[in-house]
Amino acid sequence: MMETEVAAEFATTHFIDVGQARVCYRKAGKGPALVLLNGFPLSGLTWRKIVPALARRFTCYALDLVGLGDTTSPVASDFSSEGQGAVFQRALRALDVSSYALMGNDTGGWIARELAILEPQKVTHLVLTNTEIPGHRPPWIPFYQTLAMLPGATFVFRQVLASRLMRRSAMGFGGCFTNLDLIDGEFTELFVVPLVAAPSRISSLVQFLIQMKFSRLDRFAEMHGKLTMPVSFVWGAADPTFPEAAARAMTSQFPNVSGFATIPHGKLFIQEEFPDQLAALTLDSVL
Repeated sequence: MMETEVAAEFATTHFIDVGQARVCYRKAGKGPALVLLNGFPLSGLTWRKIVPALARRFTCYALDLVGLGDTTSPVASDFSSEGQGAVFQRALRALDVSSYALMGNDTGGWIARELAILEPQKVTHLVLTNTEIPGHRPPWIPFYQTLAMLPGATFVFRQVLASRLMRRSAMGFGGCFTNLDLIDGEFTELFVVPLVAAPSRISSLVQFLIQMKFSRLDRFAEMHGKLTMPVSFVWGAADPTFPEAAARAMTSQFPNVSGFATIPHGKLFIQEEFPDQLAALTLDSVL
């Protein structure tokens, strides 16, 4: 399949209703299933640059997280990490995906672990890229969570996202890219403009922040031991959000680590900035 055909296929959104949640997903490629989970505050479109390479070997399913992108639910618990895992478990069953590799970036990596805990017999391989670490608190997120519970939070988040200066700062996406110019243009059009344009999306983002609990994350220091499938790490080594040293220390919690690869100048969103390297390392990990 030509890359242009894959890109067109992946650009099409599909929806499936599971419980009260409406899950948005994108699909492209042929072969064994590979499920992709995005980070905060992005959508499944963040995988668009690596899917053409992965789709040569896999059927890629990119699921928008509940509250991010176009996945919605009226149930507050569906926004929690455990709730998200359960929503995606039901969605994959409804899509008749019975066995799959699983990859998550940022908070998508946390939720990937929730999903893998629910059905370890179905996850053939887990790939984690720059994601939450038990006991570690990323810069700004605890502050955002406190802000999310205050009156007027939606207005404040909308103003921050609408400001180019704030987007390029450490408080925005400044710590996510080595090349800050990548924050402008396509990235802003795909991920920021939809949020600023729709108050309902900002409200969902706020609910996401409120329901994701670091107390739950910290329990994974023990729960990682239940993930017996091969687990690979691909890390942006320059990431200030989830430092490489802390990530390497976390690997001791997993019983079956199959590799730890780094992208030297990568930060949080390596799929946006270094897609070719990430795609190659992912294929090396999973095949």
